[in-house]
Amino acid sequence: MAEDKGVGVPEKVAWILVRDHRVLVTRSHGRDRFYFPGGHREAGESDRDTLVREIDEELRTAIDPDSMVHFGTFEIGEGHPDHDPFRMICYVADHRGELTPSREIAEKAWFRYADRHRVSAVDGLVLDALHRSGWLA
Repeated sequence: MAEDKGVGVPEKVAWILVRDHRVLVTRSHGRDRFYFPGGHREAGESDRDTLVREIDEELRTAIDPDSMVHFGTFEIGEGHPDHDPFRMICYVADHRGELTPSREIAEKAWFRYADRHRVSAVDGLVLDALHRSGWLA
């Protein structure tokens, strides 16, 4: 995967955790929209390194890197009315420990497909894919 080096489309590595046909999302302080947990790579990081670090930072839980499976890469391109170009690389993975939001996270929630209007445009594309796959009610 290409790294975000300030050129091209910004990227985020995100974690998809589904339980009982609901998906985990988080909301940062000062934001109205919810997002999939994860974040941007730091210099030299792989997707795997990024996801492990970001999920520990945001939710104080340990991703099992050996269980990571690429769910899909979702992109909003130029000209989207509600969002600048953005790419999100999504993985499902097992974890150990409770899901305890850190100080940077205002709230965690479990969304159904009906909550799609509460997420960003690119996160909505992921919800669409989860719904089509039968993972999300």
